[in-house]
Amino acid sequence: MTSTPSVDTPSSHGKPSPVSQTRPSPFPAMLFSGKSAIAALFLLFAELALFESPWGNLDLAVQDLFFDFERQKWLLPSPQASSAINAFFYLGPKILIITLGIALFLLALFPRRWREKLPRCTRVWRRRDLLVAVLTLATAPLFVGFLKGATNVHYPCNIERYGGNVRYVRTFERFPEDIRPAKRERGFPAGHASGGFALLALAGMATTRRGTCATIAIALAAGWWMGSYQMLRGVHYLSHTVTTMLLCWLTFLAWRMLACRASMGISRILQK
Repeated sequence: MTSTPSVDTPSSHGKPSPVSQTRPSPFPAMLFSGKSAIAALFLLFAELALFESPWGNLDLAVQDLFFDFERQKWLLPSPQASSAINAFFYLGPKILIITLGIALFLLALFPRRWREKLPRCTRVWRRRDLLVAVLTLATAPLFVGFLKGATNVHYPCNIERYGGNVRYVRTFERFPEDIRPAKRERGFPAGHASGGFALLALAGMATTRRGTCATIAIALAAGWWMGSYQMLRGVHYLSHTVTTMLLCWLTFLAWRMLACRASMGISRILQK
């Protein structure tokens, strides 16, 4: 007597059998894994090597598009020149991101019974993911700020090509001793954009693949909105903004992996 191959058919109640149920997509897990961190590190080194290459001045080629050589002006003025520009490009996004960070921190502190009274979309957020998002929003800009103070890279608006008085050197080049500027600068990486790119940590709070993609898209839009403004007014090069984007993603992955290891350790202790 031969056995009949099993076929995935709906049960008598109209529900699919367990065999026929679709497995959850591995996309979010892969995105937040160690392999993702290795890929981001590779992209970071590749990007720096590309922009530091002596065979081309990609930063200058892009920055030339934003500078009017005839009028000696950048496409957009500083935030002090216009309250509307300040609200849309500079101070406004900063306030929104800081407010979001405070709200997530308070939400993480709420007892579970309090969070159950909130809208359903917020009840599914785990405290661990909330804290990872808060830590990323707080430390990614701090890390970028530390690098800015250590690298001593001058802004595009300072160099001779764009009306300044400093010779252009690439990020990891040294100034010749006879023309070394007396004042240190903080041009690399891009600090203002770090707040927007730090929003990439919100992807860790998403519970669906669509939510993960949506939060990543929002974070990238915010980061490039803030970073592009700085480029358009001659404060950062393209490489500065790309570097900040990758550093913020790596900061988020580092906090997430630490949090996962910590929660696994606590679970093992409680099981003993």
